Amino acid sequence: MLIRIVRMTFVEERVPDFLENFEANKAHIRNFPGCRHLELWQDENHKNIFMTYSYWESEEALNQYRDSELFKTVWAFTKSLFAEKPQAFSSKKIQEVNP
Repeated sequence: MLIRIVRMTFVEERVPDFLENFEANKAHIRNFPGCRHLELWQDENHKNIFMTYSYWESEEALNQYRDSELFKTVWAFTKSLFAEKPQAFSSKKIQEVNP
């Protein structure tokens, strides 16, 4: 399982545009083959910073999504709203600590 976090900083006035586009495409992204989980997070102190948190079956599954028309369309629009360069992290869970 691959965990993907993408941190995006938007021009403040364009945040509603991002949220509208995310709402329109979230089910398509979540239902893309290989995607097992999708969340959208917002920074507590900087309301124009968002992160997507997703689980992918493998790096290959993530790359298939990144090569898809869905990604190309969503990302082309999303990156036009950025105030800063996005940051992306791919990780795997080593362990989960429970009480």
